[in-house]
Amino acid sequence: MAAMNKRLLQPGERIRVLVVDDSVVIRRLVTHALEQDPALEVVGAASNGAIALQRIPQFNPDVLTLDIEMPEMDGLETLRRVRREYPQLRVIMFSTLTERGAAVTLEALTLGADDYVAKASNEGSLDRSMTRLREELVPKIKQFFHMASQGRAAAQPQPAHVPAAQPAWQGTPVWRSTKVRPKVVVIGVSTGGPTALGAILPELPAGFPLPVLVVQHMPPLFTRLLAERLHATCRLAVEEAGQGNPVEAGKILIAPGDFHLKVASNGGGVRVFLDQSPPQNSCRPAVDALFTSIGEVYGGAVIAAVLTGMGQDGLRGAEILKARGASVLAQDEASSVVWGMPGAVVNAGLADRVLPLDQVVPEILRIAGRT
Repeated sequence: MAAMNKRLLQPGERIRVLVVDDSVVIRRLVTHALEQDPALEVVGAASNGAIALQRIPQFNPDVLTLDIEMPEMDGLETLRRVRREYPQLRVIMFSTLTERGAAVTLEALTLGADDYVAKASNEGSLDRSMTRLREELVPKIKQFFHMASQGRAAAQPQPAHVPAAQPAWQGTPVWRSTKVRPKVVVIGVSTGGPTALGAILPELPAGFPLPVLVVQHMPPLFTRLLAERLHATCRLAVEEAGQGNPVEAGKILIAPGDFHLKVASNGGGVRVFLDQSPPQNSCRPAVDALFTSIGEVYGGAVIAAVLTGMGQDGLRGAEILKARGASVLAQDEASSVVWGMPGAVVNAGLADRVLPLDQVVPEILRIAGRT
């Protein structure tokens, strides 16, 4: 799926949203939650995908919120049609926190959904449901747009110098003299992450000599299913990280939802340490938690990559790793679904390389001294 650049909204222009859900209650709830924000306008609603497809040309929305389970035409079939007929339309899936809901949501992200919001099974009160929806859904809609009041430059300041991408190195393995020999790879990613990880992790060769640890912002259950999907396509074993797992070459460990992924060293090597200490950057798992912990155990013997995602989780951790001499890579804006996390690293001057997604693994292999 090609990344779409953020659209600049003109002064006074609002983000137009079409709400698609077979539940009258949910449609009203989402409408009320969104319309409390002056930047958003709910232009219409539909009770299934077939009706939604008729209403898209009528209402010309910028964003679709799309339920998965609907009669006549469900969310996945609707998404396939939308991606074919309206490729620039942003789509946010509404998912249930169930095994099937998580599996179908991952499928939707693979098919080109931009993001998702997990429906809580029981919020207890309408007010609480409204508050949670507003806190989660509004930022996820706004992440795809620049507000004219900020202006493009203010919304996404450009660094004075962006290190150029470098072609994948070929030839006899060598180690960069300015860096310590790397012992681990860490990756932080959020919005657009499942698709990005699905594109790059299968490129790591069998016998890759470094462990790989990944923080993808996702709730419990979703992270396990993501690990299972990746395991089926990768040449390295992929698992959801568990307490006490050894951190070893040939394995990719995914942080479990609602737990920070950290590492600890003892006489028997480096092992996974999971905890539920407070969220960092409103996230648990947090990229900063992993990067900081990795720096304490491995020093600068680290290759860190910050990929597509909203916000700036990973900035503080990248700063700590960079100070210790680690190699820091950032995904470029053109290939990112949202250039928040990598953009923050680039704008802070911390990235050794700013790379299109398809060059991230070749650069990791170059730094690791292999073709």
